Amino acid sequence: MLLGRRSWAGAIQLELALLLVGASGACSQASDDAVLGRTWPAAQRVSIDRVDHSAYTALLGRYVDQSGMVDYATWKATAADIRALDAYLETLSRANPDASASREGQLAFWINAYNAVTLRGILREYPTSSIRNHTAKVVGYNIWDDLLLHVGDGRYSLNQIEHDVLRKMGDWRIHFAINCASIGCPRLLAEAYVPQKLEQQLVANTQQFFSDPRKFRHDPAGRLYITQIIKWFAEDFGATPAERLRTIAPYLPTEAARQLAASGSAQFSYLDYDWGLNDRSAQRAARR
Repeated sequence: MLLGRRSWAGAIQLELALLLVGASGACSQASDDAVLGRTWPAAQRVSIDRVDHSAYTALLGRYVDQSGMVDYATWKATAADIRALDAYLETLSRANPDASASREGQLAFWINAYNAVTLRGILREYPTSSIRNHTAKVVGYNIWDDLLLHVGDGRYSLNQIEHDVLRKMGDWRIHFAINCASIGCPRLLAEAYVPQKLEQQLVANTQQFFSDPRKFRHDPAGRLYITQIIKWFAEDFGATPAERLRTIAPYLPTEAARQLAASGSAQFSYLDYDWGLNDRSAQRAARR
């Protein structure tokens, strides 16, 4: 039998209330402690070009392997290095984004900021199997929107860093530098991005991404199997599918690039995206 209007509305209200109660436990960290870094007095702020990323490089070298997998378990158990990551985030907070800075310095800074905030966000939640376990769509904590980093006078979420800062800088290769703690992402580089070698780092990580058969493949018939990243951010790569393929062509494996150049176009399909955590500990356990 159908519920009357009043009974139906009451049932909906009760269901929403139960959802809110349930979310409050699962998302208990969605509070003021989800703000990273600190506020620096204006007189102590510096240009982005003057931010020192060496402490971050030391941490990445300790916990990230050459394939971009992270030893979250050991890192979380090492209180001194949790504090070291927090101290680095405070160093990022000291930057004045309105001060004059080189384009290379800005790109390196914001790529590092995105990756370091993501790492800290996962370490807060670990053990976990995927960042998507912490991306509530309606009620509760969403790591991409609610985990914030102080920089200058502002607070920046991961989504703001990616969409409002990095993408607007016009270098599509940022999509192969920022890492969302997932196996389908570009590898997390085991060193900080720095202005002096930014171009080399962007080229190397983009080429490495397309050399990974989990993220890009081609067959002798000329069909390409490409990452969903190019679908999600299509406008960053070109106005048409053909333009997007031409954009990435210089970074493809030699044979795939040759086939693409010879045909001038190609058929392609999108690969499934692996949202599993880039967890070195879990990877070791699975091999036993």
